[in-house]
Amino acid sequence: MNEIICPHCKKAFKIDEAGYADILNQVRNHEFEEELKKREAALNKEKESAVALAKQEIQSLLKEEIVAKEKEIITLKGEKEQELMSLKSLKDNELSTLNARLLAYETEKELAITQAVSKVEQDRNRLANLLATEQKLKTAELANLETKFKEKLAEEIKVKEAELKIKDELIERYKDMKTKLSTKMIGETLEQHCEIEFNKIRATAFPDVYFQKDNDTSGGTKGDYIFRENDSEGNEVISIMFEMKNEADDTSKKQKVDSFLKKLDEDRKKKNCEYAVLVTMLEGDNELYNSGIVDVSYHFPKMYVIRPQFFIPMITLLRNAAQNSMKYKAELNRVKNQNIDITNFENELESFKQAFGKRYLNASDRFKDAINEIDKSIKSLQNVKDNLLKSEEHLRIANQKAEDLTIKKLTKGNPTMTEKFRELGGGNQEKE
Repeated sequence: MNEIICPHCKKAFKIDEAGYADILNQVRNHEFEEELKKREAALNKEKESAVALAKQEIQSLLKEEIVAKEKEIITLKGEKEQELMSLKSLKDNELSTLNARLLAYETEKELAITQAVSKVEQDRNRLANLLATEQKLKTAELANLETKFKEKLAEEIKVKEAELKIKDELIERYKDMKTKLSTKMIGETLEQHCEIEFNKIRATAFPDVYFQKDNDTSGGTKGDYIFRENDSEGNEVISIMFEMKNEADDTSKKQKVDSFLKKLDEDRKKKNCEYAVLVTMLEGDNELYNSGIVDVSYHFPKMYVIRPQFFIPMITLLRNAAQNSMKYKAELNRVKNQNIDITNFENELESFKQAFGKRYLNASDRFKDAINEIDKSIKSLQNVKDNLLKSEEHLRIANQKAEDLTIKKLTKGNPTMTEKFRELGGGNQEKE
């Protein structure tokens, strides 16, 4: 505890250490702030005095520099005026000299121009005379060339007229020939064209294919040509039924392409062909058929209409597409053949089991009859009876084994047949 005397009432009182420290801090802080304010005021006064003094010094220095600069400017101004006077004098002298030279140059230029104009006029007159002479010569030459050209053109026109006359005669002869041709002959002409086009490349592109006229009328109708191709294993690669239709240009009743599609589809089915193609010149102004290969499978499946120029490209396109899918067809045929072999194997196995069972039943009945007769008539043949009974037992065991005979047991030790039966029968083999 600390004892403190109040400065006002002179009374003494005690206070603990914490309170005493707090009072000391208050007194110290108050004195510190007062001292800080005093010092701050003194520093401000010193700063203001220093600033004022610095301003005075700077102003005096600036005044001195201004006075010095003014003196220097006055000195330089005098020097520059003297230089300008000197330069002006030189300039006046040079201008006088240049004016004199300019007058001399103008005189020389006028003289030179006069001489040049005179020379140019002389050259112009000379060239005009030459040009007039040459123009006369060119005019005469052009007139001569024009005369020769007209004569040559007239001869060529005569030749062309003769050629056109010959062509018109050929056209009239061709039209007359087509008019005289019957409808059958016109159609055969298109067939012959297609056959000739095919035979041109048969040896190189289609050496082993069948391409002949369809002469089989057993179904009531027939197509024109059949195209077939098989691979080395006998599998059909592609087959096409072709129909060729044409007509004369001056035929009054024009036929339509659509009127032949149904018959062509029926011929395709009867002759077991995969594709049907109509080669035709009908509807010659139809933009659809003139555009190229037309797929009409929206009317009849796997059917196309083409112009004669697309005959070979059509065969090539269908053939290439068929060859690309041939490996899948071959695999499908192989699987079908395997299925047929397995089915035949199962049928033969079942037939064997039925025949064996039937024979067992027949043999069993006969053995029973024989045993009954032997029991009734001859007791001395007991040994024979026992043997027959044993035979019956053996047959019964054999029949039981035959009944228990399964595909799994038959294919034991044969991995190929085991794998095929597993693929076809799934889990049935394991159940057996």
